[in-house]
Amino acid sequence: MLQGMFNGLKLREKALETAWLRNDVIAQNIANVDTPGYKKKSVAFEELLNNAMTNTYQQNKYGTGKYPNVTPTVVEDNSSLSYRLDGNNVDFEREAAAMSKNAIKYYALSQSVGGYFSKLKSVINGGSR
Repeated sequence: MLQGMFNGLKLREKALETAWLRNDVIAQNIANVDTPGYKKKSVAFEELLNNAMTNTYQQNKYGTGKYPNVTPTVVEDNSSLSYRLDGNNVDFEREAAAMSKNAIKYYALSQSVGGYFSKLKSVINGGSR
């Protein structure tokens, strides 16, 4: 029972780890915006988690199984065609927007984790404080 209390926290932890990795990948893309032949990279996590959770739910009709152990993965984006002659497919404006969006996600996730621990502390203290 105690293990189940922390499943949501584990998922938030993995999401924070993903946001941190995504920030590094976006920064690497921005740093290589003028590197000939560089292919933009991205982080796959949400779609992998969604697929794994769907499979877990289908295996357990009540959907009460453990959260699947999904690891964020860095993938190179070779599908985006480059209009540049040097073969680089990084769009600075899109990367800057993605960096801002990711920063907002990271902040929200960190607030969520902080709130979780605040509630846990309140329960431990008997809810009186």
